[in-house]
Amino acid sequence: SRESTRTPSRTGCGTMATLTTRVLDTSRERLLVTRLIALAVPCSAQLGVIMGILAKHGLREWAVWLAAVGGTTLAAGWGAAKLLPGARSPFIMEIPPLRIPQLGNILLKIKVRLVWYLKEAVPLFMLGTLALFIFDRIGVLQKVEALLAPVTTSLLGLPRETAWCFILGFLRRDYGAAGLFALAGKGALDSRQIVVSLVAITLFVPCLAQFLVMIRERGTKTACLISAFVFATAFVVAAALNLY
Repeated sequence: SRESTRTPSRTGCGTMATLTTRVLDTSRERLLVTRLIALAVPCSAQLGVIMGILAKHGLREWAVWLAAVGGTTLAAGWGAAKLLPGARSPFIMEIPPLRIPQLGNILLKIKVRLVWYLKEAVPLFMLGTLALFIFDRIGVLQKVEALLAPVTTSLLGLPRETAWCFILGFLRRDYGAAGLFALAGKGALDSRQIVVSLVAITLFVPCLAQFLVMIRERGTKTACLISAFVFATAFVVAAALNLY
């Protein structure tokens, strides 16, 4: 139901947030929100690691990262709203009366939403982890890393090892940020490289689970087009920061 899909997005998961776009009235709005979630809304796990990296640096790094991500979000949203035809629809949600909560009702809601979460999202997370294991075993990840490394080194000015972080970021968003955290901890990234890499990983394509949800909700063609746009935007913005 619509009511059962509103709250899980608050847990900070892009996969669940994409599912909650079902409450929007028009396909245009669902597409716009899905695109923005995929582009510039990090999951809570990834955001925690990013904050941990930025916490070791000054306000300048914070400001540049926030301005780059926020500015890209506003620009992408404004541009998409202008390009996609259709009028804005009112989004009205009824405010329930405030009452003292009853324990039975709380437990019932927890049960319903937990079951819904386990059915909708957990299988996709398991699939992403399984894909990570299989791709690593058969050597696919190593080949993708070799293809991506020239882009990260020449275009973004980052160490070759960061290519592996972006690959992991697609399979699990927090894994990619954790890889950057490890590189920063070893001193492999200077101040500029940290900002560039964090902007790129934040704007990078969503994780595999979210990509699969986009396919289910918006269709394969639309999901691929959104991912291609997000991929290009992430590297263009990060490359601009590197040149600056």
